[in-house]
Amino acid sequence: MKKWYIGVDGGGTKTAAAISLGDGTPCWIAKRSGCSYQAVGIEAAALTIAESMMECLASVGAQLDECAMCCLGIPCCGENAEQDAAMAAELERLLAPAPLYIVNDVEVGWAGALDCGPGIHIVAGTGAIAFGKNAKGETARCGGWDEFFGDEGSAYWLGREAMSLFTKQADGRLPRGPLYGMVKKQLAFTKDMDFIKLIRSRIAPHRDQVAAFQRIALEAARAGDEAVIHLYGRAAHELALMADALKRKLCLPGPVNVSCSGGVFHADDLILKPLAEELADCGCILQAPVRSTLEGALALAIQHHKQKEGI
Repeated sequence: MKKWYIGVDGGGTKTAAAISLGDGTPCWIAKRSGCSYQAVGIEAAALTIAESMMECLASVGAQLDECAMCCLGIPCCGENAEQDAAMAAELERLLAPAPLYIVNDVEVGWAGALDCGPGIHIVAGTGAIAFGKNAKGETARCGGWDEFFGDEGSAYWLGREAMSLFTKQADGRLPRGPLYGMVKKQLAFTKDMDFIKLIRSRIAPHRDQVAAFQRIALEAARAGDEAVIHLYGRAAHELALMADALKRKLCLPGPVNVSCSGGVFHADDLILKPLAEELADCGCILQAPVRSTLEGALALAIQHHKQKEGI
């Protein structure tokens, strides 16, 4: 009997999967490393997702053919048609005969945070992207343009910008704040110019390591580094720009409910306070998530199954 639903919340640095019955309440949650196929490759990304789903099935003693629907929220989905098709094919090979509904990870965040209702959801993790839906069911996304020239407000962007702040504090373009000493201590180097070799060899080649640099910035901001505090304000502005664009694109009547998820928001008021102020200026209200992203993935799995079956 096909009675189980699986939801996956994938990201650049983590993957989580949950299994439930038709009520959408998770019975088991499995966690793995990131599943961005742009970072680890299609085969490795698909295997990570499949392993997390198989763990969920094993936890309830079920098989793949007992799945009614699986909703997979995957980073980078919708950005490269050829790679999307290859990823879908690999997932189907690993997970057949389970039915799969594949969406961008921002959509499962929206489904959980806004209970599948009208509004906008912002994800700021390794990357940054926003998704919106209006009362007519029309949807749109904004941001997520790749870290090389976009992803403003993301952990990657914050990490890269914090590196720039370190160099400015090192050579006197900015007053030295807590960031300067914290970077040298945590990365264990003494000569300022050694920072170049260290970043190029150990951090820059790895997307997750650049994003992790944001944690040093967060510590410095909490220690009172004014330049880094201002950086979080800039991040809030960039994230609010995405919400404003979606509000206009979808003709959402104000005030628009906006929710958020992702590691950047672990900075709490450093990012949430300026974000709430920026959103208010464009006719939006920042609200706490109604449900988790994983519960959103399960809700979409159940909803898609009902639509497919005409229930």
